Amino acid sequence: MSSSHSMSMGEGVPSLSYLQTMYWAVVGTAIGCGTLVNIYDKALYRQRMSAARGSQMYPARPKAALPCTMATIYAVFREVSYASYPLGAFYKRLPWMSTPRLPQTSPTLGRALMVIAELVLVLALCFYKLDPDDQWQWEDIGYRTGYIATAQLPLIILLAGKRNIIAWFTGTSYERLNWLHRWVSRVLFLTVTIHMGFWFSSWARYDYIKVKLTTEPTTQRGFAAWCILLWIVLSSLAPARRWNYELFVIQHIISFVGFFAAVYLHLPEELKVWVWISIGFFLFDRLFRAGVTLFINISLLSKTSTSVTSKATFEPLSGNTTRITIANPRLKWEAGQHVFLTCHALAPLQAHPFTIASIPADGKLEFLIKSKSGSTKRFFHHAESSQCLPQTSHSKPRERSVILEGPYGRIRPLRQFDSVFLIAGSSGATFTVPLMRDIVSSWMVQSQGRVDTNNRSVSAFQGAATRFIRFVWIIKSRSQYAWFASQLETIRANVDRMKEASYEFEVEMSIYITCDEVLEAADASSARQEVLKSKDPYASKQMSLGPIGSESDQQESRRSSIDVIKGEKTGVISINSISSSAQIQNSAATSCGPTGVCCCTQTVEDEAQAVESGGQCHCHCQCGVDSIGTINKQAVPIQASDKGEVPPRATTEEEKIKPLHKPEMVMVSGRPQPRKLILETLERALGESAVVVCGPHGLVDDVRRSVVALSDDRAVHKGTGAQGIYLHAESFDY
Repeated sequence: MSSSHSMSMGEGVPSLSYLQTMYWAVVGTAIGCGTLVNIYDKALYRQRMSAARGSQMYPARPKAALPCTMATIYAVFREVSYASYPLGAFYKRLPWMSTPRLPQTSPTLGRALMVIAELVLVLALCFYKLDPDDQWQWEDIGYRTGYIATAQLPLIILLAGKRNIIAWFTGTSYERLNWLHRWVSRVLFLTVTIHMGFWFSSWARYDYIKVKLTTEPTTQRGFAAWCILLWIVLSSLAPARRWNYELFVIQHIISFVGFFAAVYLHLPEELKVWVWISIGFFLFDRLFRAGVTLFINISLLSKTSTSVTSKATFEPLSGNTTRITIANPRLKWEAGQHVFLTCHALAPLQAHPFTIASIPADGKLEFLIKSKSGSTKRFFHHAESSQCLPQTSHSKPRERSVILEGPYGRIRPLRQFDSVFLIAGSSGATFTVPLMRDIVSSWMVQSQGRVDTNNRSVSAFQGAATRFIRFVWIIKSRSQYAWFASQLETIRANVDRMKEASYEFEVEMSIYITCDEVLEAADASSARQEVLKSKDPYASKQMSLGPIGSESDQQESRRSSIDVIKGEKTGVISINSISSSAQIQNSAATSCGPTGVCCCTQTVEDEAQAVESGGQCHCHCQCGVDSIGTINKQAVPIQASDKGEVPPRATTEEEKIKPLHKPEMVMVSGRPQPRKLILETLERALGESAVVVCGPHGLVDDVRRSVVALSDDRAVHKGTGAQGIYLHAESFDY
């Protein structure tokens, strides 16, 4: 690209440098608006915490004119930005596209509008007062698109950084801006393609393209930059990232270096400053991250030598899950955050993000990591091998040095909301359980009138505006409940004690089980143990449900399976009874899993009726172990009729299932109906509510659509008295 910084393109046509300035003026305005919203949210949080400490009525309900106006604006904005369209009907029209690998829901309207705004802005600047049909202006368009493309480089780097400046100003985190980084890069590719296309069109009039590509270094470097950018865009698509993420990261960095080198050599001197600005942002991010990582992990005060301070133990759990525990970490974190964890001894040169499953008050970092492939599979195999090593009474658990980077992730403090609805699928509970524990710990601080110095977020603002928490956890196997059994029982016990002290705090918890080796009846405990021992090699001991932080909890909470029985004196909760909605009908939603496990995936339409009726489980799949909870001792191959149908099993008195003894904790076979559960929470809210979901894309999309529909149906902050709904969604993805 030759120098054209001061070149005139006609009377009234803005200069190229002015258009670059206009691009960043618009981008800066958008960032500024996000910053103002972030400042308002922080001020609103402080106001609500102050009202909660002053025992004001309904601290999470807007009362003054400005908060009411902002609440209405927020409600409209959320309904628009959260909206999405299910693609199932579209795929039915095109059967060749009907595959589970394709997205089942369109991008949210908010994301789509942001991408469209970026695209419109760039195209408007590229063609303003220029005529694409006039061949004598093709070179002018080529020059301008090159300048506009160069101006986009710093924004792409800013959006890619983990220590993200834009995220810091707008109150979000890097992972919630990463999608925008990819789309801005795609807009850049479009701009560069237009830039190259108009130059080629101009040269083609004189059959000059081949001469330029073979003899002129500037053209060769520009074409090389376009080819590298094309590769970056294609290799950054979701299928390529998921195929081998480690390989993707390595090639992405190499491609990034090659692209910027080619661009730098292609640009004239006056435009190279944009490359240096981009490199400066990149180096700031890397150096800042490196400094924080060294401080967290490396001890320079050791008498012998520099040592790694983060030592982790690996423990196998049921469901091919590894519990990684780091005692007394130097890392400071808040509930809902994640870190990048590296263990070079097991998975060299690999760092993956894992949600922190503990809270600062625990004094330790805990991670629950599902074994899939790569490093997570190696972690689980190492945990299994460590479990098999002979242990003495004085031996310590085998430790490995790990490197931590972070913490990352940001969510609006949930203590400012009147009611909080938490729903998670499988390991998504590592995100929602710490958030619930954080609120309950703030309740404890408020009820006891003390400051918790171990929890910086609570000590800054004692207490909470939250009155009610609804927790829903969807798991495949009942043994997965053991991951957080001690924490959930402690929450229930703490809330009960606060209720006895006349504090009106309430927590309701529901566990939905979709597939299980045993969905047990109350009188099958002896047979149950034999099944658990054969199915789960780690289910050999009972778990104590002592308070969090106690010695028994530190030792026993790591057990991989749980056998909780009803006890009048110990006060533990029975989880032997598994309820199922009377509205569940026998259908194809009940089936056998690949290992002969009963899967009951029908939607539970009425959870309350399921618990109150004490009806039997309707999962009649006869998979070796009966789905209702008793061992099928005389299991025989299922005989199908001539029509290919499986005859139903006879119902016996032994298969009657009793409801749980504690209504605050219920376990249900099947899948939940998120919209109905969310509605129940919203109907009892006296102020703004929060809905938090973490799980697979299907669950996240279902919850998001439910929130949009409920906000619209209830006319939130539109004169009906219905209060606002804040949604925070986390999905399993890179």
